[in-house]
Order: sequence, then structure tokens, then C-alpha cells
Amino acid sequence: MMEHGDHAGASPVVLVIALVAAGYLTLSARHGSGRWRVVAFLTGLTLAAAALTGPIAALAAADFRGHMLQHLLIGMLAPLCLVLGAPMTLLLRALPAARARRLSALLRRRAVHALAHPVTALVLSVGGLVVLYCTPLFRHTMTNGWLHAAVHLHFLLSGCLFAWVIAGPDPAPRRPPVPARLVVLGVAIAVHAGLSQLMYAGVAVDLPVPEDQRRGAAEIMYYGGDLAELLLALALVLGWKPARLSVACR
Repeated sequence: MMEHGDHAGASPVVLVIALVAAGYLTLSARHGSGRWRVVAFLTGLTLAAAALTGPIAALAAADFRGHMLQHLLIGMLAPLCLVLGAPMTLLLRALPAARARRLSALLRRRAVHALAHPVTALVLSVGGLVVLYCTPLFRHTMTNGWLHAAVHLHFLLSGCLFAWVIAGPDPAPRRPPVPARLVVLGVAIAVHAGLSQLMYAGVAVDLPVPEDQRRGAAEIMYYGGDLAELLLALALVLGWKPARLSVACR
């Protein structure tokens, strides 16, 4: 198995991640975001960098099990850590009052409300997995570098969106109560488990990879997904949400 473009895009990825880290650290030093939030955000960036460059990217290019490990890092673990870093809260603190009010007004728009609904986030995140592995899309990513990069970007952004609306400390528009978000998270867990079982059995998936790689990847999805979703549930139950800024999106 060979995925296209992992090594060619390594340098730009490292540069972008370094710039994001520098920007976050600069704002945090000036406006304070808390030690643990800084650790969480930098951990998220490190996980994303590890997934997209170096040995993991090389393994993903040659072995479907590496691809699944890469997906777990990009689509679930890195987004959770990035979201727990509360970058929106830090940005609202850093912006001048007038710009912060404009950003808050933007977050109150109907389109953002629809995008930030947990069901929308669920469809974009988990539904993307179903489309990738149950249609010919994965085959096309193996030969099309731009499509491959777009899939990575989709999973990173949809993963961040899902983690944000479920358990993010940043303000979110009209966030449903905790029980409703737990239900949505439960649906995500069920879909992940079902898809991983279908993948292990080789049923209803379109994956032109050796059987041992497919089954190994299914196990990574099953157990790794459980770990990531358990951490997300823990963050939700602990209620990582700043009270002072919760009104910004209401």
C-alpha cells in the first residue's frame, strides 16, 4: 500500500505547526491561559506533527495500520488536546474590545450555530470515516496527493469541531446540556465500534489492502477510538468551560 504525498508535505507542515505554536505561546505569555492549557495545546500540535511527519508518516505510506494510527492522532487525540488548550478564549482576551465583540457577534450567527450543533459535528467527524472507508474515496487518496491532504485537513478540523462542541472550554453557541452531549458522544462511540468491526470482517468497506493490515487497523480504530472518546467524555464530565466567557456566544 502506498499513500501519496506524506513526505513531500512534511516541511510546510512543520513550519505551520511551529508558527501556530509560536503564536499561541506569545499570546499566552501576554494574556495568560494557564499552564495546563498551554501543555494541552502544545501536546496537540506535537501529536499532529508526529502524525504527519517522520516515522508515522512513513509507516502510513506503506502500511494501512500506520494509516489508522495516523488517523487516530490527527482526527481524535490531537484535536482533543488542541481544544483543551482553549485557543478561542485566549484570542478573545488578546483582541481589542471592539474586535472581540465582532468575533463574539460572528459566533452568534445562525450558520455558526448550525455548524456548532453536536449532531452536525458528529456527521462531519464520524460520517467522514464512513465515507472514506465504505466508498471508493480511500482508493483515490492513494494516488491523489491533494485529495489525500484534503482528507487529513477534514479529519483535523472536524475532530476539533467535535471536541469543541462536546467538551471544549471555549465558548460555544447554544451548547446543549451535558446529558444531550453524552448521548451524541455515545452515538459516535457506537459508530466507531461498528465500523471497526465491519473493517475487521472486511464487510461493506472498500479497502484495497492486505487482510492482516486491514484487521490490525480495525483493532487500532476500535481500541484507540475507545481511549480517545473516554478522554473526551472525561473532559465533558469535568466541565472544562470558563464561566466568564460562556455568555459570549449566547
